[in-house]
Amino acid sequence: MDLATADHLLTTTRSVRKRLDFAKPVDPAVVRRCLEIAFQAPTGSNAQGWGFVVVTDADKRRGLADLYRKAFELYANNPDLRPTFGDDDLRMKQLPRVVESAMYLAEHMHEAPVLVIPCIEGRVENAGTLAQASVYGSILPAAWSFMLALRTRELATAWTTLHIMFEQDAAKILGLPEHVTQTALFPVAHYTGTDFKPAKRIPSAQLVHWNSWGTHRG
Repeated sequence: MDLATADHLLTTTRSVRKRLDFAKPVDPAVVRRCLEIAFQAPTGSNAQGWGFVVVTDADKRRGLADLYRKAFELYANNPDLRPTFGDDDLRMKQLPRVVESAMYLAEHMHEAPVLVIPCIEGRVENAGTLAQASVYGSILPAAWSFMLALRTRELATAWTTLHIMFEQDAAKILGLPEHVTQTALFPVAHYTGTDFKPAKRIPSAQLVHWNSWGTHRG
């Protein structure tokens, strides 16, 4: 594999909101191929208990978007649900732009031509840490692979989870059985512009701990 190409893909695959092109149709065959690629991701105990619900029906898309919008309003109006950063923190400086794009997506989610909901068999909200890590560790790699596969085909999405605030309402829209857990909601569309850049992040030297927490030099 060409390392420069791989590194570019991994460092520039963004959660896209304002640059989603809602007017351009998405070929279902491309979505199917991206999902085939996603199902090659690691899965705990080879259980393969994943299931992705692809929603193209306009009424169902609007119903899910309404739930997302309602959840976003609760999130935006409740400081306890949002992270807080110091005034000199890089994330605080980025916050206005992030909030603006998030508001845009909440207002336009229903316009996305395709919504995809990654799901996994099992309920672990009342289980221990090991069970939770095992279940989510079996679906999130596939979800990320799906995002990468979309990117290579000039499609994009945003990783969202707020609709899970009303998970049971969404389950009714999607016809999901009780033992299935929703893990995200992806609005899938082509994107405008030509490329994406690496995001500004906290330096890795501050986030990597060698042998014990707080030791930043290996």
